[in-house]
Amino acid sequence: GGVRILSVHEIDAHYLQRQLAATLDDADECAKIADQVLSVLDIRPGTSIRECENQLLVLLGFERFDLIKTLLANRARIWGCVSIKRAVDESTRDSVEKALMEDESGEGGKALNELRSRSGAEDWKGERMKSAKDTLRKERGDGFDSLTEAAGGESKMSKALDSVKVGSGGGEDGDESPSDAKRSAHELDFDSLTFREGSHTMTNKKCELPDQSWRAMKPGYEEVHVPAVRSVAPPDEKLVPIADLPEWTHDAFKGMTMLNRVQSKMADVALRSSENVLLCAPTGAGKTNVAMLSILNILAQYRKERADDMMNEDESGKASKHEGTLDLSAFKIIYVAPMKALVQEVVKNFSKRLGPYGIQVRELSGDSSLTRQQISETQMIVTTPEKWDIVTRQGEGRAYTQLVRLVIIDEIHLLHDDRGPVLESIVARVIRQVETTAEPIRLVGLSATLPNYADVATFLRVNPKKGMFFFDHSYRPVPLQMQYIGITERNAFRRFQLQNEICYEKATMQRRNGNQMLIFVHSRAETGKTAKALRDLAMENDQLSLFVKEGGATQEILREELGSVKNADLKEVLSYGFAIHHAGMARADRELVEDLFADGHIGVLCCTATLAWGVNLPAHAVIIKGTQIYDPSKGRWAELSPLDVLQMLGRAGRPQYDTEGEGIIMTAHSELQYYLSLTNLQLPVESQMIKTLPDHLNAEIVLGTIQTVSEAVEWLSYTFLYVRMLKNPNLYGISDKAAKEDPTLKHRRMDLAHTAACMLERSHLIRYDRRSGALQSTPLGRIASQYYISHSSMAMYSRHLRPNMADIDLLRLFSMSGEFTHITVREEEKLELSKLATRVPIPVKESPNEPSAKINILLQAYISRLKLDGFALVSDMAFIQQSAARIMRALFEISLRRGWSSLSKLTLAFANMVSYRIWRSQSPLRQFKNVPEIVARKLERKSDIEWARYADLNPSDLGELVGVPKMGRTLHKLVHQFPKLELSAHIQPITRSTLRVELNLVPDFEFDINIHGYVQLFHIIVEDVNGENILHHEMFLLKNTGSEDEHTVVFTVNILDPLPPSYFIRVISDRWLHSEAVLPISFNKMILPAKFYPPTELLDLQPLPISVLGESALVKLYNFNEFNPIQTQAFHHLFKTDKNCLLCAPSGSGKSACAEFAIMRMLVNDPQGKCVY
Repeated sequence: GGVRILSVHEIDAHYLQRQLAATLDDADECAKIADQVLSVLDIRPGTSIRECENQLLVLLGFERFDLIKTLLANRARIWGCVSIKRAVDESTRDSVEKALMEDESGEGGKALNELRSRSGAEDWKGERMKSAKDTLRKERGDGFDSLTEAAGGESKMSKALDSVKVGSGGGEDGDESPSDAKRSAHELDFDSLTFREGSHTMTNKKCELPDQSWRAMKPGYEEVHVPAVRSVAPPDEKLVPIADLPEWTHDAFKGMTMLNRVQSKMADVALRSSENVLLCAPTGAGKTNVAMLSILNILAQYRKERADDMMNEDESGKASKHEGTLDLSAFKIIYVAPMKALVQEVVKNFSKRLGPYGIQVRELSGDSSLTRQQISETQMIVTTPEKWDIVTRQGEGRAYTQLVRLVIIDEIHLLHDDRGPVLESIVARVIRQVETTAEPIRLVGLSATLPNYADVATFLRVNPKKGMFFFDHSYRPVPLQMQYIGITERNAFRRFQLQNEICYEKATMQRRNGNQMLIFVHSRAETGKTAKALRDLAMENDQLSLFVKEGGATQEILREELGSVKNADLKEVLSYGFAIHHAGMARADRELVEDLFADGHIGVLCCTATLAWGVNLPAHAVIIKGTQIYDPSKGRWAELSPLDVLQMLGRAGRPQYDTEGEGIIMTAHSELQYYLSLTNLQLPVESQMIKTLPDHLNAEIVLGTIQTVSEAVEWLSYTFLYVRMLKNPNLYGISDKAAKEDPTLKHRRMDLAHTAACMLERSHLIRYDRRSGALQSTPLGRIASQYYISHSSMAMYSRHLRPNMADIDLLRLFSMSGEFTHITVREEEKLELSKLATRVPIPVKESPNEPSAKINILLQAYISRLKLDGFALVSDMAFIQQSAARIMRALFEISLRRGWSSLSKLTLAFANMVSYRIWRSQSPLRQFKNVPEIVARKLERKSDIEWARYADLNPSDLGELVGVPKMGRTLHKLVHQFPKLELSAHIQPITRSTLRVELNLVPDFEFDINIHGYVQLFHIIVEDVNGENILHHEMFLLKNTGSEDEHTVVFTVNILDPLPPSYFIRVISDRWLHSEAVLPISFNKMILPAKFYPPTELLDLQPLPISVLGESALVKLYNFNEFNPIQTQAFHHLFKTDKNCLLCAPSGSGKSACAEFAIMRMLVNDPQGKCVY
């Protein structure tokens, strides 16, 4: 019974070859065997199924037994369909059809009918397909390959696509069998299609270098020098002075007099048109100001008519001359930047420059979320791709996404990175929103220089003639001379020494010319190690004076500052003119180093990549020492992302002083090619979408923008993946033949969408109906989309969650999440992990050498605030902690949906433990920021006093309790600011099975906006008497305005049978541990309404003939002779009296005829009457 009956539309002329191709490589062999199989299956000779099976076994062998079963189960269908579709002339076709009609099993006839029912529509569609294909061909004839045509071609392409969107699949050229229109989608193997290296994928094989480059082999390494590209501005090139821009825009460019070359070329398009724009320019070419110009373009659209006159009027009464000139509530601007450090930088910069216009700029990133109120007051939101994806995924984001008029995507070459798919789905969402609502949203992409910018332009729907700008390296503010050093040394220790020696050699060269340099390393500990190694080398070679002159002012200043330094490594090297800088240092130390470097007192600064993103400290030369960085999401050392490399190199060369900067990359010899390509514009940006396609598809299904597979196919045509698949099919696993036959890659997209849908269905995130192609989201899918959790993790949670899990099991489940699959345990960590395992509160069953144990231990260490030593461990912990809170929230939602009370409480508690970093056993007061550690400890020792009793103590008692009388008043205040609700309820049974509950909630704490925000969220949960099942759940919002009042919530709950002794109502705070109120509802006094009245007895009456109606005209209405028992019993009441009547009977028992009786009575008694039905 397990064998599938095939649909006739799945079977085309080449069905058998396709089935055999899975195990046979040779195509001719395949065709030969397929013909033999077909003749075995032939139903005309009348061979029995048994004989047929034996012949197939001889032909195909036991290893293809599954195929044989399918062939036998569908014998008539396969033989018939393949033969008909291969038929050369009508007579052959007729003889096959005749044989099918006469097939004894009846299968043949069925198959034939199925075929005929579709072919009418198929032929018509084949014709449409053919004409559409021809239009495509004609248009491809005229230079479709050229890039300039790309955008126009896209729209023609999509026109051609639209004319074909009949039925479900795309069709062949029309001369192929019509069955192709119903071509069944195949599942693809996504793992083999994804790029293993992620952002490190390199698709160009050779790299062309500029003319004056040279190579040199040295012991242990090879050097490649690439000279700086100098630019000569053509004499007729004019720079735009700020004064030429409209007067009201000048405030945004305070302190500037001219736009630079890049900005001048773009000023017109950016400021005076609403074209989508893609700008590719080197780091430091002033892309920020281009973004500014496009923002001013939006402001110009929302300036009021008389704005210019208003500015010139008497300004004495106004704080700013722009006040009231802009309609600030009518638009929003979104700026997407890839890193949190960048987001903060942008917010600072734009807040200052847009301040005069009254524009609010706010950041929306991982750890800062905005309230609705704040969002409505903000005109420009700066955010990371992930955060914006989450906001637009959720329906409530719609309120303000409709106001968005401009989306600026910075560093759009991030498409090449593992996070690229997020950008693809954001842009696709924006473009589709524009198409559905017809309200324009302008897209502005800013990127570093990349070779295939035309593809990115197509993806952003940029008009190549108007909005596409590409500036090469010659536009760098300071030309950059590059050196690439590929280290060939095998021995690890020697390699380490060699790196330091090369660094030292380069450093001495720079110091001889009086230049400063930055050395970027990739871990915090490494900064100190490198600085000390350089200092030691300087001592050995007796060259300390190169770094700090004896008896100079610098020496004095550095000695003075030494006293205030906290960091031990920095203390050791600072007086020698070296310094270190990383995010783990105290703020004062970091600022000191930045100031000393800016003033030129420090010659060599060793720092981590955060310096490149956050603080703008340019130096004459930059060394990137090694390109491997620890990546916790992969759990190994991986290559730096191209983004980081370009950003670090962007710090080379100080625009005010230098004529050129120097960049030096040290890497393994095998990676030399990659970095040469990257920095010489020869690294095409590829799409990484396939890897996370199912998750992004799920998000769109949840949003409701995709409801069928064909819509998913269309959605894929908006992605960058599609643009690249058209350009370079082979790289994405599409053969040349397939690409030729299917110029719009419709089949390929069909397969991708089908595969993703199947994966989601296996994980229970959607329901996928293969016949109609409909996609429906499930509660699990909605949770996955809202909390950004991968489909594989969701599937695992839904399999392993149990209603009565304890914290041990919950943490084990957490550590099995798909998010952490790459985390591994390294040799050097085992010792530290086993030490930590003894210090964490919840026992870990596995040995500390298991990755899942490591995740579990690190999460607990994070909550316990334990100090860690290993660098890699710290970044692993940060990575785990980022995902922990949202995974726990997702588990909470799943357990709510399943109605598991104890698990819901546990997961909610864990979500809060992670965000506050305290355990349930610790004092609830630790959730306030300003409670000293000593006081909290003392409170925890007094565990004999319950938390609930603290509210009854007065300040002096509390002071005595902790032995610090001064703290009494503060503690008293905090205890009374802790969210607490008083509950009372009134219950009333409505029927025997439903109970109406009126719950009164009285806030019993002081509401302080600084602590509680504007809203506190509570979960109202009704659970059964054992506290196991949730019978009802709803949210309760306590706003700061209603923090004094009594609130009433009314809901109904099912009454279980037999009647339990009581229910419990729990009100739990969403964000505060230990803030929960419980109210038992006892049923022992409750009187349930009586059981229902018994149904009316059906009397055993003689059925009435229809003639009782009396009027012949009425009798003609019925085509039966007598009424049924129910009609007979009700007839007298309805037809002979005017009394009201309620008739309840099962469907199909002739109630409509009874209604007609009453209508007829009215017509007989009062022909003028009106009847309402």
